[in-house]
Amino acid sequence: MDVTAQAEAAPLDGIRVLDLSRVLAGPWSTQCLADLGAEVLKIENSGLGDETRAWGPPYMDGHAAYYTCANRSKASLCLDLRDSGDLERLRALIAEADALVENFRLGTMERFGLHYERLAELNPGLVYCAISGYGRTGPNAKRPGYDYIIQAESGLMSVTGFPDGPPTKVGVAVSDLFAGLYATQSILAALFQRQKTGRGQFLDVALFDCQLAALANVAANALATGEAPRRYGNGHPNVVPYEVVEASDGPFVLAIGNDRQFRVLCTEVLQAPEMAEDPEFCRNSERAVARERLMAELHPRFAAKPRAHWISTLGDHGLPAGELRTVDEALGSEQTRHHGLVRTLPGDEEPVQLVGYPVRMSGAGVDEPGLPPRLGEGGVALAQHWLDHSRGTP
Repeated sequence: MDVTAQAEAAPLDGIRVLDLSRVLAGPWSTQCLADLGAEVLKIENSGLGDETRAWGPPYMDGHAAYYTCANRSKASLCLDLRDSGDLERLRALIAEADALVENFRLGTMERFGLHYERLAELNPGLVYCAISGYGRTGPNAKRPGYDYIIQAESGLMSVTGFPDGPPTKVGVAVSDLFAGLYATQSILAALFQRQKTGRGQFLDVALFDCQLAALANVAANALATGEAPRRYGNGHPNVVPYEVVEASDGPFVLAIGNDRQFRVLCTEVLQAPEMAEDPEFCRNSERAVARERLMAELHPRFAAKPRAHWISTLGDHGLPAGELRTVDEALGSEQTRHHGLVRTLPGDEEPVQLVGYPVRMSGAGVDEPGLPPRLGEGGVALAQHWLDHSRGTP
């Protein structure tokens, strides 16, 4: 079956989304919706617009590269919510929207009369998604939410880095991205439920909550033991051997996920069956305790031959291993090219390259990506289209 085949209409064709968010978590969510076919109208102020428009260098076709990563396939409309006329224009658009995403500080939307309770009277079918650092209730509700702070306060930084080094943030704003993805799936779930109830709902998405949930096995370990998880560098807290190893010409990643794989590694790849029979190594639970002794035995064996040999040999035996690449190497890899992940769009002055939606769908697929809009670009036309084709209450 050709999983790249596209039907005439994308899954969210006809869904209208108002994007009142900025920076990353909200725009990431609405970009996902746009990729899936929704019409996304990005509401910006007429000054600088979204802060990330100025987050350069580098730039592509006059856009800050950061801005391009989360704003493709949208239209931009400039409105000043302090202007009564613009506020009424926005209210008219809200009446026609299926979903609204915003990440204002607590109380901002209430000051403009745009809080969910008021808007639900205007549009009972509206799915209203509020993204914030700590949610709309609780002792931290008024605090601003920044990815870096969330990584620190959620405990993520405490388990990132090497044991003898300081806590370290992840190189990508993962707290923003997790929140954006949780927001997306919740919006889709609310739209699905609306088909049965006819009513929208309010979604309270907190970066802190999403990041805590995304600690996954690390959080589970802490709950099971009542102890603070520690940093393992490139190792894994539960699975061994699962880390960077040194070949004769440099490092690569080895990821042995179960006891069968470990036995194959010892007996068929390393020709060391005695290691597979060692009572301290034969099961993962023992290996996790004896990791230092095990790695001390493995490292000299891997250091005897080059990376290409090990990656090839391990792959031939169905064992997970991989290169350590830079980001530009990953973007230029054969796998990336095969899946068409890097898209090149013709810009006004130069091409714009971006990483497209990563899921291939066998039925109604994702839309072809569009350029991220310049400030105010396309918004007037899309807004007028919504108003000219009023649907009333969804």
